Amino acid sequence: MKFDYTFFSEHIRPMSCIVSVEVFPDGTYGNIRLATANSAFRHIAEDTFEKVGESGMNRTEFVPDQPYDKYIPKDRNFEELCYRSAVLGETVHTYINPERTPVWLYITAIPLRSDKENIYYCAYLQSFTETPDYSLMTNIAPDIASDVLRICMKLRDANDFITSVTDVIKDIRDLCDAEHCCILTTDFPQRKCAVLCEALSEDTKLLSMKAYVNDDFFEIIDTWHDTIAGSTCAIIKDERDWQELERTNPVWYNSIKPAGAKNIVLFPLKYRSETIGFIWAISFDAGRASKIKDMLELTTYFLASEIASYQLFNRLKKLGSMDMLTGIYNRNAMNNRVDFFVSGKAQDADDVCIVFADLNGLKAVNDHEGHFAGDLLLKNAALTLQKYFPEYEIYRAGGDEFMVLALEKDREKMVKKIESFRKATAEPEGVCFAVGSSFGNVSEIRKALHEADENMYADKEEFYRRYPERRR
Repeated sequence: MKFDYTFFSEHIRPMSCIVSVEVFPDGTYGNIRLATANSAFRHIAEDTFEKVGESGMNRTEFVPDQPYDKYIPKDRNFEELCYRSAVLGETVHTYINPERTPVWLYITAIPLRSDKENIYYCAYLQSFTETPDYSLMTNIAPDIASDVLRICMKLRDANDFITSVTDVIKDIRDLCDAEHCCILTTDFPQRKCAVLCEALSEDTKLLSMKAYVNDDFFEIIDTWHDTIAGSTCAIIKDERDWQELERTNPVWYNSIKPAGAKNIVLFPLKYRSETIGFIWAISFDAGRASKIKDMLELTTYFLASEIASYQLFNRLKKLGSMDMLTGIYNRNAMNNRVDFFVSGKAQDADDVCIVFADLNGLKAVNDHEGHFAGDLLLKNAALTLQKYFPEYEIYRAGGDEFMVLALEKDREKMVKKIESFRKATAEPEGVCFAVGSSFGNVSEIRKALHEADENMYADKEEFYRRYPERRR
């Protein structure tokens, strides 16, 4: 019996086409073609190509039974979806925002009967929205919805974001039955990346990502967008996929395959069209690949939002606590730190050393050389303090005054550091400080601050006695 798929497709109102998938004697599949398409598909496809900006796509009249990538950008995830529906007989629903499109796609694939022994068919239906439709986003299998909901609740419930996201990545690893799961944050303008959290199984031979992430690792990250190729993710689950990866992305292949990965699914974490990181599962349960992909597809949407909020909070916190000129802590941060000690919360820190350092000659530099030169002197002053007190907290208390706060039990060590710093900055040319210090207990930190301040002013008076022409 021969089926009239053209007649069938034309009676489907949404944009749709009939996809054929060939299964080869060895069990693999390929040769995916668009057997036919309705008028809505033929009309909307051309308009979509224009929006997406795909180059080299066939915009001529539709010809049946052509390879699908003449009309749809090549996409391994599209091929997998068609295989699941046409060959495995699944009715597949998904709602996604592929990288290559400015819209959200609602996709349904329905298995169809075939009149050929090794050719299988499915109806592929697609509609789109320009903004996320949350009712469609949550139209997923109940078990997947339950897993995603639990992950979202964990992200929201914990007071400490790093603790909660670390718990979440452990849950994701368990759900994927993977050897390794990781979230990597990225800064593409600065070409920097960092491991936000990861989870490894107890019996894995895979190494922590921290063993791989260095200044050169961004060369590998740069290749991921091309491998994802405008889709929602990259999934390498069998030997065919590995061979394709070796052909198309040898840089990543030569990095991950020798490390011992059996398979991998990689999702970008996107927030407002910006990639802020990636999440992946390595050596997962291949038999659950489709469910793992569906679960991560929705989870990444919420993860990206939470990570972006966390990063924004940290940037605001940095702006509120850092001196923008010198890059060290500001007076607001200093006051908060002192209040913390006064509150009695610092149980493990008993001894404290306070060093006040007042920059000599700033006014003269501003008056005679200009404020740009004065700003440069302040920056050099901060760098000098960081050189001599690298392991301690350094604050710009205001104007030309700086403070070092050291939780140091070894008083002799601290005295030597202060004397070395004092000698190096005693001369009036260049970076020159008046220095005062005091030791005490954190419970009486205000007393230590007062004594260090008095000692600093005494040292300043001695400086002006030696160099009266420098007095402001």
